[in-house]
This record gives sequence, C-alpha cells and structure tokens, in this order.
Amino acid sequence: MVWMLYGATGYTGRLLAELAVRRGHRPVLAGRDPRKLAATAVPLGLEYRTLDLRDTHRLDACLREVDTVAHCAGPFSATSAPMVDACLRTGTHYLDITGEVDVFEAVFARDAESRTAGVTLLPGSGFDVVPTDCLAAMVAAELPDATDLDLAFTTTGGISPGTLKSALEGVSLGGRVRLEGALRDVPVGWRRRTVDFPGGKRAVTSLPWGDVATAYRTTGIGNITTFAGLPGLDRMNPTAARFTRDLFGKPRVRRIANTAIDAFVRGPDRGSRSASRVEVYAEAGDAAGNSVSAALIGPDTYDLTADAVLRVVTAIEAGEVPVGTHTPATALGADFVRSLEGVRVVEPRHFPV
Repeated sequence: MVWMLYGATGYTGRLLAELAVRRGHRPVLAGRDPRKLAATAVPLGLEYRTLDLRDTHRLDACLREVDTVAHCAGPFSATSAPMVDACLRTGTHYLDITGEVDVFEAVFARDAESRTAGVTLLPGSGFDVVPTDCLAAMVAAELPDATDLDLAFTTTGGISPGTLKSALEGVSLGGRVRLEGALRDVPVGWRRRTVDFPGGKRAVTSLPWGDVATAYRTTGIGNITTFAGLPGLDRMNPTAARFTRDLFGKPRVRRIANTAIDAFVRGPDRGSRSASRVEVYAEAGDAAGNSVSAALIGPDTYDLTADAVLRVVTAIEAGEVPVGTHTPATALGADFVRSLEGVRVVEPRHFPV
C-alpha cells in the first residue's frame, strides 16, 4: 500500500515521518511549502508532493496515486473538509489527528457517502482521541446501562504550535458537553472534580474535547463531559471564560496570536518528550448510582500520536478497518490502545451502590 502524509512539515508530521521510516514505511510526504518539504523529505529519502488543498485538480491527481492519506495539517476546521471531499471523490481512505468537536461531527455526517465510495474515514487517530475513546468503550462495556460518562487527562509534556493554535480556536468557541444526547454550549470550567489518575488524585476542570463527539458515537452514552488537569485551567471561572472566548473570538486577535506562536513556539524536543507522560481516566455511571472507572498511563502525547497513526495505517493496509466513518474504538476495538508502545491500562473497577 502507498500512503500519503499531508502536513509533513508540521511538528507532528515530522515526528510521524521519522517514525514511519524507522518502522520501514515509505510514505509520500505532502504539504504547501516546497522548501520545508524538501528539508523534511530528502534526508529521509522520501518522495514528496507540493500540494495546496485549494487546487482540487492537483489534489485529486495526487490522491489517485495513493491508497490512504494521514492528514496532519491543522487547524482541521479549515483543512479537513477539502481533504475529505477529495478522498470521497478518489476512493482514498482518510485518517487525521484532529481533536475538534465540529470536525468530528462533520466527518461522521458523511458515513453514507463513505460507504458508497468504499472509503474509511477515521478522524482522531492520535491524541486526541485514541486513549480516551478506547477507555470510554471499556467502561461502557462493563456498565451497559450507563447514562453518564466523564473523561479526563493530564500531561506533563509541552505543546506544539499546531496544537496551541487549535486550542486557541477552541477557546474562542467556548465549552461543549453532551447532554441527553445533544451537544450543548457551556462555559469552559463549568464543572470541576477530583480524578484518581494512576499517578495520584488530581483536580480537573471541564473543557471542550473531541470525545463529546467521538465517545457518544462509540458508546451511545447521552451525558458526556471532558476534563483536563492543566496549569491555569483551574482558575477558569465563568467571567474569565467569557472574557477569553470574546477575546480570541476576534479574528484579528487570533491572527496576532498565531503569528506569535509561529515565531516563538517550537514544541517539545526529544528529551522533553522522553521525560513526559500522559494519564487518562474514564468513569461511567448509571441511574442507580453504580459506576465503573478505568485509567491508563502512556508516553508523551506526540509520541503516542505518531505510534497510533502508523498502527492505523497498517490496519487499513491489512483490511482490518471497515469502510464508513469510525472512531478509533469502533474501527479497531477498545483494546487497540493496549497495542501502543509504553501504554499501561489500569483495568476497569466496579463501584456498586
């Protein structure tokens, strides 16, 4: 199988290209900037294609040369739709590393089209949302009548420019939760709780996370809140949330912020990543008060993402992923996360009434 890595010059794209070569893959690298592409591809001995998503004729021609595209160029609110459109036109399988709620919803809405085209669409093939989605599936299987699901993570690692830009865009939209099966807008920080992570108890605060889309599709649980334990998030009261949303909701402010990010943010280096870890927690509860929790600890989120994407590509190559739109757990099962390097799962625990 021949596959394409689009967004190969970004932080995550470069990590993925390097890991792919170490594991014997030969992806075609693609992106908009020929100079940056050459600097990434040539040392790795890989082919590359200069490709702008607005050039649909060239986009379609390039995708007809490959079987699958791993789309790593955010913000996905701007880039996902044209790539998905092209994949459906050309019969190319699609996966990405988005964590954006509205992008998930838009991709999931194209299930009928993808089945007709014989194409797999699998957004969220990294962190976000592989670990949280798989844990959600585990606890839901242990408590079939669950009505509520809380998902949380905490990490000691740094952040890449692309992730930070997507985070700012998410802040401008405010909080999102799933209530009685529907997506609802709420302030960032509308709920707080304490979570028993593998490394110990920690206070976490609600924020918009892709699982309010993906975990609902995976489990069918109608009430889903996502949380994080991140520096400063615990101080996000409703007044601060409104101010931040209004500030970064202004296009001019976001453009200035993105320019500053490009100038000053480089993402964690290899040493920082090797010292970093992520911890994830899932808890499902039913109407009677019973609950089930599970957790995991894993490597740095960017290393986890590169590993997960390559395993998804391999699974598609082996014909193990059905056509249609999927979450990681509906595509590859809840145990997919156990196959990732450095991941240790804390098995589900029951807390009956």
